[in-house]
Amino acid sequence: MTTPATLSIRCFDASDTDAVIALWQQAFPEYRDVTRPQRNPHLSIANKLATQPELFFVAVLGERIVGTVMGGYDGHRGWMYSLAVDESVRRHGIGTRLVAHVESALTALGCPKVNLQVLSARNEIRGFYEVLGYRADPVISLGKRLGELADPVPSA
Repeated sequence: MTTPATLSIRCFDASDTDAVIALWQQAFPEYRDVTRPQRNPHLSIANKLATQPELFFVAVLGERIVGTVMGGYDGHRGWMYSLAVDESVRRHGIGTRLVAHVESALTALGCPKVNLQVLSARNEIRGFYEVLGYRADPVISLGKRLGELADPVPSA
């Protein structure tokens, strides 16, 4: 009889990079699109390690990374990013545990509200978050890429 592997959640370590990138490329098809440099997983990891790396978590089942989540807090609002669970172990509560873990870490920092965004093309994900108490805010999300990743500004 084998003992089932135990799930643990811990902070990301640089040695996790290859496993996290493989997971993200499975979970987020846009990370496989080389025409979208803003979706470079190496850049996402490097940026997170430079800013609040203590809010970058991985879920480990046995010795295998099966999930990730990132949090951020600017003193006004918290954000949750890059929640991913390996498709072979979905619907076993791993995503729910990752969300609770990052919410707990943000709460400990005094964060009063956490925001997240779901790509409109990934509408099926919305139901997962709604079950956990997330609701669509009556806002429009605007964004602008900066620096080398900036979109050309149309002339008036």
